[in-house]
Amino acid sequence: MTGEIRCAAIGLGRLGYWHAENLQTKVKSAKLVKVVSSRTETAEKAARELGVEGWTTNPNEVFTDPNIDAVIISTPTDTHAQYVKMAAQFGKHIFVEKPIAKSVEDARELVRLVEESGITCQVGFMRRFDPAYAEAKKRIDAGDIGKPIYFKGVSRDPASPPESYIKHSGGIFLDLAVHDFDIARYLMGSEVRSVRSMGSVQLHPFMNEYLDVDQALSYLNFESGATGDVESSRNAGYGYDIRGEVIGTEGTIQISSLKHHDLRILNRRGSSHDIIPEFATKFKDAFLLEMVHFIDCLRNGTKPSCTEVDGLRALEIAKAATDAYLSNKEIIL
Repeated sequence: MTGEIRCAAIGLGRLGYWHAENLQTKVKSAKLVKVVSSRTETAEKAARELGVEGWTTNPNEVFTDPNIDAVIISTPTDTHAQYVKMAAQFGKHIFVEKPIAKSVEDARELVRLVEESGITCQVGFMRRFDPAYAEAKKRIDAGDIGKPIYFKGVSRDPASPPESYIKHSGGIFLDLAVHDFDIARYLMGSEVRSVRSMGSVQLHPFMNEYLDVDQALSYLNFESGATGDVESSRNAGYGYDIRGEVIGTEGTIQISSLKHHDLRILNRRGSSHDIIPEFATKFKDAFLLEMVHFIDCLRNGTKPSCTEVDGLRALEIAKAATDAYLSNKEIIL
């Protein structure tokens, strides 16, 4: 594509607003022409703050607008499939937040629709664009640790989202662990063959009503013969704790840190450092870099590094992990 890529942002929650702001102020060759929210005051306020002329509460206006090239979908999970279908129908390029859909069946249909339409689709697994994870991928591919044989992922949120969010989230494996499932297959260079999962409710009793848990562990077997585990928690009151590790036949790569700033305090109480408070701080650069990548792919006619197929594969693992927890059995993908 030549000229500016004209974009619309659908969904203006915290993450949707960040994407809209990045597009409007930091991503070259992109122009935000319309913002969409279900609430009039939210859409109008965002348009005013970002200097965007168009705003609406009706997503259909975006899909049918011939002046819009691409849509950024940052709406609740259970709306993703509907909006991706409409974007494909009207030939709009798509950036959609994870997961691509709430069900594997919907995701498979979306993959077919996207491929038939010839549009570009990128799924928002931002860890792939985090500088630490990106460097780890380069080192693994370069053979710095030999053959990868074990993956360890940790995703700990400082607290649970509210019940109003949890009841539509699809559960901890789909909403939280799916990031680790995607980065695991990416770093290990292999698909997941089977999953075992367990979980419990430790601090948030309301999750029982939705068959969800606030503490979970998944054990992965890869087609390459490698194995791994993913810890998912809503209970890390000390901060936002995201880490990864890949063990190879000739070494190990440890990814990420709890440190917020690169400093350590030494005093008579001992040694300490401040901890990353939430995901916006940890992945600020990654959110921008993934949007830059999306626009670059549209301009250059190249495939994103995280496509609709990657979205489907991560969702398949998350669904298998959920089924494994509910059935207390190993699930083969």
